[in-house]
Amino acid sequence: MADLIELVGHPQLSEPVVVMALDGWIDAGSAGAGAATALLGSIDTEVVAKFDTDALLDHRARRPVMSLVEGHIARLTWPTIELRAGIDESGRHVLFLVGAEPDHAWHRFSTEVVALLGELDVRLVIGLGAYPAPVPHTRDARLALTSPSRTLMDSFTGFFRGTVDVPAGIQAAIEVRSHEAGIDAMGLWAQVPHYISGMPYPPGSLALVDGLSRVAGLTFSDSGLAVEAASTRARLDEMVNGNDQHEAMIRQLEQLLDATPLDSTSDIDLAGPLPTGDELAAEFQQFLREQGD
Repeated sequence: MADLIELVGHPQLSEPVVVMALDGWIDAGSAGAGAATALLGSIDTEVVAKFDTDALLDHRARRPVMSLVEGHIARLTWPTIELRAGIDESGRHVLFLVGAEPDHAWHRFSTEVVALLGELDVRLVIGLGAYPAPVPHTRDARLALTSPSRTLMDSFTGFFRGTVDVPAGIQAAIEVRSHEAGIDAMGLWAQVPHYISGMPYPPGSLALVDGLSRVAGLTFSDSGLAVEAASTRARLDEMVNGNDQHEAMIRQLEQLLDATPLDSTSDIDLAGPLPTGDELAAEFQQFLREQGD
């Protein structure tokens, strides 16, 4: 096997789908990380491959965690990158590429990952992520779709498809390399309200789990995400209620979103002065402190 990969096991797989959720890049509201945590918590998985983090990571940026017990260094927990295998509730095979986004050797890493996926007869690669958008928390989170294959994109409806130049993450590099190797690949992106994008947003995670069912037929328990999403909605409602400026902003965002088709290819335009995400996030954090949570 290539020098960045250590094979741990080789389970019998039938046309698995790969779900990528690597930490470190665009993930507003930690929606992608939350979805991955829920997915891994809902089924049993086993490690298929480990990656050489000494070659791939800058440990000064991603330092190991030192556990001290009364001054004794009990252990060091190092960041990892793993490929894990499991079976969804419908009996479909799925692989999870999880851990830290590499700091180095992106070309080698993406090439070797895709070569391994080819050996495992992977049929589809899906990257999870989220970005801040001018959308209200009072509506279900919408998803955007990206892919190096126009044919693949055209086979799905009900997803936003934007036009923008933006720095890419390693998942995009893997998606492009997969497409070049003849493996279908796409990215699913949850749109997270701009005023809460710096804090965990379970509704975005829930939308991503639902999106995996829509594009790949994968079925998972939401592992409590629906309850967490409802709780988040209630807390945001409580924060906003009684604040004329915030209520006006939410109404404006609702009107704009409701007038925008699901298959829109243009971002919602904001009209008029709105509170910034920093202002609302600071107020939400203060609200949570007052609630003792």
